[in-house]
Amino acid sequence: MTDRIFNADTTPVLALGYRFQWEPAQDCYVLLYPEGMVKLNPAAGEILKRVSEKKQTVGELIAELKEAFNGADLDDDVYQFLEEAHDNDWIRPE
Repeated sequence: MTDRIFNADTTPVLALGYRFQWEPAQDCYVLLYPEGMVKLNPAAGEILKRVSEKKQTVGELIAELKEAFNGADLDDDVYQFLEEAHDNDWIRPE
């Protein structure tokens, strides 16, 4: 099993050079960086919106998402996305 970068007590933040925003022309959230733009699917947008809005631990972020989505069991999906976002250099642990 691979070691995770993120755990419940880790605070994820956007990596330097990236900006998260709603893009009306794309009708979705995007991640902007000097060389371009990443269009995000709705789930990724919900996670990165929370990462970019305020500093909170992964545990707090998951609790907020569960509240917003009627207690959905999404822990594994959130951890998987955070690891992939880290691998893409979009986010980092604070």
